[in-house]
Amino acid sequence: MKGIGLRIISGRLKGKKLYSVRGSTIRPTADRLRESIFDILSYRVLEAMVLDLFAGTGALGIEALSRGAESAVFVDNNQDSLSVIKRNIKSCSFDKNANIIRWDIKKNLNCLKSASTAFDLVFLDPPYNQSMVKPALFNLEHTRSLEKGACIVVEHSPLEPIPKDILMFEIADQRRYGQTLVSFLNYLV
Repeated sequence: MKGIGLRIISGRLKGKKLYSVRGSTIRPTADRLRESIFDILSYRVLEAMVLDLFAGTGALGIEALSRGAESAVFVDNNQDSLSVIKRNIKSCSFDKNANIIRWDIKKNLNCLKSASTAFDLVFLDPPYNQSMVKPALFNLEHTRSLEKGACIVVEHSPLEPIPKDILMFEIADQRRYGQTLVSFLNYLV
């Protein structure tokens, strides 16, 4: 585990460096892309209940906490990622605002069914081109852990579009950044 130039872009911990995972198994959201995403989200972050799925380094959820989110739950199934997320949360002193869960998101998200909170901001950043967007959205929908009008930010490859048959989500906006498509979905129920 070592830092690779990841840092918090804004908020009370602006400029703080984050740890990353060695190797190429994790694809952290680049600083510029994170900044663009949070510029679009702007007012939705303050006091938000955040869910960071396929959390990787935890950079998206930690950025939200730095910008005033109330709490964040980080879910990933990779042990190296979970260790880095824990290390980043500790170094940012977000221990009281964060919860880390090891879980296979592709199978289900039953780990959230007992959550005492409803999420209003979700980051979904699955590995590209591995057919994980649809099952992750399907599983998220079935947790019943989203606030009506929740915003779901999906980072994905343009080759793996948002499925049209998941009716509880509506695409509000899409932006392309190089090989990444960022879709902003609204939860309708």
